Formats: sequence, structure tokens, C-alpha cells
Amino acid sequence: MDTLLPPELVDAAQRVVDAYRAVGRRIALAESCTGGLVAAALTEIPGSSDVLEASIVTYSNEAKAALLRVSTDVLETFGAVSVAVAWSMARGVLEKTGADVVVAITGIAGPGGGSEKKPVGTVVFARADKGGDATDVHADRRQFHDTGRGGIRLQAALCALELLLPPPPVSLEP
Repeated sequence: MDTLLPPELVDAAQRVVDAYRAVGRRIALAESCTGGLVAAALTEIPGSSDVLEASIVTYSNEAKAALLRVSTDVLETFGAVSVAVAWSMARGVLEKTGADVVVAITGIAGPGGGSEKKPVGTVVFARADKGGDATDVHADRRQFHDTGRGGIRLQAALCALELLLPPPPVSLEP
């Protein structure tokens, strides 16, 4: 396949597209530190329009508030890189798009912007499912090390694609 993106990113995107195409469900994204990289990977796959509803890149706090209805109180209290904000982003994109499954990504890709509590490489993910309990938070904070800005963004995109994958079916056999 002719692509500018790393093969492992395109392969991960292919798995996501295949999985959702097989079950006839649609996905959406709310991206911050990845700047649309997850959507770019998904759209490298021919036929990805069968499953990708939308990707909203909200890089600034103002965009998170305006486009995804993330509360300014939540942003000020917890900071943009937090479980509370990632979860609010996921809920916001779910409401905006009506997709079946959404993932939100927010983090600090560097080289600046980090702090002692949230160093460069801190990335928070959240997943929300249509019809799911709004109080049942599915979020994960990860710390990516020594990879530079591009490496952090790549690792975050790979992690987001893994988070998008549907869980494997549960076997009822002993």
C-alpha cells in the first residue's frame, strides 16, 4: 500500500476497519495531541468510510469546550490532560456524531508543556459506547518515554487504535 504512515500504524488501522466492518458498527474520534493521526491512519484503508463516522481534532481548551462541550470547570480543575477531560471529550464526540464507539485522546507530546505531575509523554485515552452508562468511565493514562514528539504521537495513535478494537468474544465452553 502506498502510504506515508508507518506500517504498524496502517496495520493497526486495518484491524480496526476490518473488525467494525464485520459487525456493521461505526466509530468516531476526539483527538488532541495526535492531531488527527488516528483518523489519518484509518483513512489510509480503502473502504474506511464504511466504519469511520468522524474525527474531531480539538487541540485547544477552547475547541474542547466549544466543539465537544467539555466543561471549562473540568478543564480548569483537572487540566486538559486528565481522565475527566478525556472522558468528557469521548462523551462529547459520541453525542455529536451518534457513532457506536468513540475514543478520545489528550496528552503532552512535547518537547515542552510537561510538568512534574504530567511530564512530556503523558497521554490519556477514553472510550465510550453508544447506549453505555455515562457514569461508567473507561479511561487509561499512559506514560510514553524517550521517543520524542513524533514517537509519542505514534505510540498514542497505536494505543488509541488498540482501544478501539472490540473485545474478543467470550467463549462459553469449559
